[in-house]
Amino acid sequence: MTDATFKPTVYLKTGCPFCLKVRLFLLETGQLDQVVLREFVPGDDEVTAIRALLAPVVEKVTFPTAELTPGRFTTESDAIVAYFAKLAGVDPDALPTYRSYLDGVHKGMQSLFRENLQLKKQAEAA
Repeated sequence: MTDATFKPTVYLKTGCPFCLKVRLFLLETGQLDQVVLREFVPGDDEVTAIRALLAPVVEKVTFPTAELTPGRFTTESDAIVAYFAKLAGVDPDALPTYRSYLDGVHKGMQSLFRENLQLKKQAEAA
């Protein structure tokens, strides 16, 4: 595949708030058709194949992950959004639906995620 025919690939886990953040950004900026989405439901057969594909090229397999250019991978949702924002020439903060998600649901999910991590640490220490 040459650079001219390369389409970025975005790997998303269903139910992941960071994955939804990337998907929502791509949708609101009209870029979904410019990427290949590889989405899986936790526990399905696809997850094993995706993890095996990503393990040699990223430090830690997490989601979302994107191959932005041939051989260039990132696992940070903010970096993925920034890359596509630059391509589209848009300011993510100017997107009303994306901004609403970040300020509302996503913020709540981050809080629950941090609380869950703390509870796991406490349980492991006990």
